[in-house]
Amino acid sequence: MEIRPKAPIRRFDVFAEYTRLEKLHEGLPADVAKGYAIWLAKVVAARKFGRLKPPEITRLPGVPTRVVEEKPKKFRSLGGMEQTDKVFDAEIVERMGRNFYRKVFAPAIKRAFEEGKSYRQIRDSIRRDWRP
Repeated sequence: MEIRPKAPIRRFDVFAEYTRLEKLHEGLPADVAKGYAIWLAKVVAARKFGRLKPPEITRLPGVPTRVVEEKPKKFRSLGGMEQTDKVFDAEIVERMGRNFYRKVFAPAIKRAFEEGKSYRQIRDSIRRDWRP
């Protein structure tokens, strides 16, 4: 029996999963990697569709820019909402179906990642046959 997703698989989903794997590879804890991945996928999507503009920085001539270092937060926020591992699970895993994610989607993306394929190389081809 073939396992099918509950919803169409988007480039967004592939990008988020690929980013999660990159962050795990860099040594981030699993929950933080998921939170970062969903945050970045939303930022990229919002910028692509013109809903989010990069912040403007006003610099005064002759005045040095001061950088204030803050203790990094575990999760990043977007639109006032913390982007956590639970958000990743709800918006990626549960949307496509936990069974499909675990048995089909995540292993396929991981194989491509381990083969050294870039996100751009796989973003369309890997999801071509995944239809609800």
